[in-house]
Amino acid sequence: MTTVYFVRHAEPNYENHDDLTRELSPKGLRDRKLVTEFLWDKRIDAVLSSPYKRAVDTVAEFAELAGLEIKMIEDFRERRVGEAWIAGFDVFARKQWEDFDYKLPGGEALSEVQGRNIRALNAVLKAFHGKNIVIGSHGTALCTVINYYDRTFGYDGFEKIRGLMPWAVEFSFEGGACVKIRQHDLFKA
Repeated sequence: MTTVYFVRHAEPNYENHDDLTRELSPKGLRDRKLVTEFLWDKRIDAVLSSPYKRAVDTVAEFAELAGLEIKMIEDFRERRVGEAWIAGFDVFARKQWEDFDYKLPGGEALSEVQGRNIRALNAVLKAFHGKNIVIGSHGTALCTVINYYDRTFGYDGFEKIRGLMPWAVEFSFEGGACVKIRQHDLFKA
């Protein structure tokens, strides 16, 4: 059995519009302790992350205390919305979930985000067979991974978790097949 804990980042500083360098807000820095507490007894063998600062910083405290190095994996990054910050995110998000190939100029479709995340996850499953892994992730990217294994998870599921930061989803794999998905609200854990 291989267990993968995808951890959605804690609350970011929305004033910083640069995806790569967007840091955690003061609340996000406090809330990452919930991640450390949740993961502490999970016998984690490796910590991986999107290279985006908010994802790395969310799992960094746990990694440091557990004596594990964080390995960055570019393909676990969040989806690129487009060439500019958009104000109408709700309309955009709904449109993307209704049409997995919809994207703005310079942006990514959810089908593209899902494809690169699943390719990266398959490589992780091969490299860490039988281990317990943490992956620092993002809301939309993580939701596309859930959707890959559970096609009933769509826009409504995405909407339900939009405010959950941090948030964790546990995937159990046997022989490369996902046999269980379990969502964890870290504020109630």
